[in-house]
Amino acid sequence: MRFLGDCDKERAPPSGEKISPRMIMTGMSTLLLAVHLLLGGLVGAGCGRVGAITTPSATPAPDLAPTSSFTPSQIQSPAPALTSTAVPTLVVPDTGWERLRPGLERRIINLLGDTGGPFEHLYLLRLEPNYFQFDVAYHPEPQTLRAWQSETNALIVLNGGYFRQESGADIPNGLTVVGGEVIGSTYGEFAGMFAVTRDGPELRWLAQVPYNPNEPLLAALQSFPVLVKPGGEMGFPEQDEDNRAARRTVTAMDRSGRALFMVASAGNFTLHRLSAYLVASDLDLDIAINLDGGPSSGILLASPMEEVPAYALLPIVIIVRDR
Repeated sequence: MRFLGDCDKERAPPSGEKISPRMIMTGMSTLLLAVHLLLGGLVGAGCGRVGAITTPSATPAPDLAPTSSFTPSQIQSPAPALTSTAVPTLVVPDTGWERLRPGLERRIINLLGDTGGPFEHLYLLRLEPNYFQFDVAYHPEPQTLRAWQSETNALIVLNGGYFRQESGADIPNGLTVVGGEVIGSTYGEFAGMFAVTRDGPELRWLAQVPYNPNEPLLAALQSFPVLVKPGGEMGFPEQDEDNRAARRTVTAMDRSGRALFMVASAGNFTLHRLSAYLVASDLDLDIAINLDGGPSSGILLASPMEEVPAYALLPIVIIVRDR
């Protein structure tokens, strides 16, 4: 099986050129924030309007305070890629889960490649669903994460699923539900769905629980591939690997029913290696779904203000508000 890029006519997960990372460690009292982002031209996942937003600076980013954004920096040398399909190892420090407020935790994980150099930077948020309201927002005219946050007054905003441009408008590729209104058509069993019901958020593998047009969803979006199948099983096997690396965004649920959002911002994970990492990690995931990637990958936390910036304008986002 070969997956094409999101901008192809076929529905497909993101592909992209590698982004070489560089670590910038800061002196936060309880957290070392690492940044190693570079946009090497138009990275292939997502059809966003990259030129409309700020691009990486030509000088290293300053140290980050707890309320600062994650900012891209100039790269001095490429980070080593994995030379095998082995799961990358952990770099110390791993911050562990840090409580930011009731029901919300943050974690920063840095990974080493086979040769011992920096491989990937992971920013994760873990939420107890009972404390928050989850939703999906969509505009045919895309905008930045910060504009979405300002418009929705959300605590968390992250990029959603794949989209395409038609007649000057950005259209969701897969089925999307906004305010109870259904946009687009459902994917097949290869995909997954982030859905919001009156009971809260849920993730499903469409092969196991297909979309029912009669179900009363408050919000939803579909994307693929399913990286972790229900029960914690490998979702994207090695035989499907095409060795295309890109920035990645993941939505997941763990075995305790908590929602997780993750951005891998260095751009060195292929889909299979990300799937293998998630299954082997201590995140105790029950299911995980890949969202749009490449320049579309990004997440913003409004309080404290932290951002892994997307390099594309986004028409579809997942938002989280306090109850």
